[in-house]
Amino acid sequence: MRKIIYPGTFDPVTYGHIDLIKRAKELFDAVVVTVAVNPGKAPLFSTAERVNMLKESLKDLKNVSVDSFDGLVVDHAKIVGATGILRGLRAVSDFEFEFQMALMNRKLANNIATVFLMPHEKFTYLNSTIIRNLASLKSDVSDFVPPIVQDALKKKFL
Repeated sequence: MRKIIYPGTFDPVTYGHIDLIKRAKELFDAVVVTVAVNPGKAPLFSTAERVNMLKESLKDLKNVSVDSFDGLVVDHAKIVGATGILRGLRAVSDFEFEFQMALMNRKLANNIATVFLMPHEKFTYLNSTIIRNLASLKSDVSDFVPPIVQDALKKKFL
């Protein structure tokens, strides 16, 4: 079974993330979406909230699961039996950082490949920071995130 993990903070999950997950589903037998616990970031949503939003948003996708991890991505990939790490590239500006991370991950675990996918062009400008900013200003984000995320954002920014 070919399994890939898709690590990220998903703070919050967007339709761009979901697009990448659907694309990965076509290439791999299973996709494990893994919410990263990153001590260098101060997320708006707790890990449990992000996991819950992802599970609800992805509930209709077969062979897609959601979990969380704290530590190195390659270690988590080994734990779940993944042979690949999915990373999204929206623009050229994403490439340099992702390339460096892929090379480091290869050094740490050369049997785990990094796979880069691009989202549909309608999602290339979309990221979680923009969504949080829009929501904080009471803007409609319904075109960018699933309904559970819209509701959660409204509650955070009442």
